[in-house]
Parts: sequence; structure tokens; C-alpha cells
Amino acid sequence: MTEQTRKTRVLTTDAPAPAHVFSQGVRKGPIVQVSGQGPVDPATSEYLFPGDVAAQTIRTLENVRAIVEASGATFDDVVMLRVYLTKREDFAIMNEAYGEFVTKHTPSGVLPSRTTVFTGLPREEMLVEIDALAVVA
Repeated sequence: MTEQTRKTRVLTTDAPAPAHVFSQGVRKGPIVQVSGQGPVDPATSEYLFPGDVAAQTIRTLENVRAIVEASGATFDDVVMLRVYLTKREDFAIMNEAYGEFVTKHTPSGVLPSRTTVFTGLPREEMLVEIDALAVVA
């Protein structure tokens, strides 16, 4: 197996440690998959900003970005983000915070594609969860 085809775990202390049996992210060749992240402080493992979907969205995206960068990629290498929300009413607020963050961290101007899903999440205090797919040139 060559370095280009080897599957490697992505791990950083700048994002929350996985709470279950999965990696923060995985890189295989030029592809980086980031596991679903929530609004967790990496230093304390505390869920932040109860009831504030905008602040939770920003914190979650910061965690995603930290894992992407730990893989050797940049946020501009992200080609897909999946956003999971618990309430349809939170969409506009999430979308505004998301738009500001993603635009700021995508200097190429080519924004990632996105899917938004409304569902239950693992923790009651989580209003949002986001995962990412990046491709490194």
C-alpha cells in the first residue's frame, strides 16, 4: 500500500475528541471525510450555547475546520457539507451563520455543496450537527 492509498486517522486537540467508536476524520489519498461535529468546546468537552442555533453552527463549523486542517487540507478544499438540524424553524438562522462562516473561510469563492436534513440528534442540547467531505489537490 502506498502513502497515497493508505487510510489514516485524522486527530487534533483543536476539535472535540470522538465520544464513541469513530475517528474525528479519515483521510485516504486526496479524500478527507470529517465525522459529524457538534457545538462542543474541544478543551472542556462541554456542549456550548444552549438554545442558540447561530452560535452552535459557528462552533460546529470551527470544529469541522480544525479537523479538515489537521488532515493537511484547508477549508477551501471542502466540497460538501451536510447539516443536520433538529427544528425546521432554525433553518434561516443556521443558514445566515453558516453563510457568513463558509464565505469567510472559502477564499476561492467556490462554496461547498450542501445538504440540510431535519432529524433527531444524539444529544438533547444539540441543535445542529455538521460533517464534511474535502478533496485535496
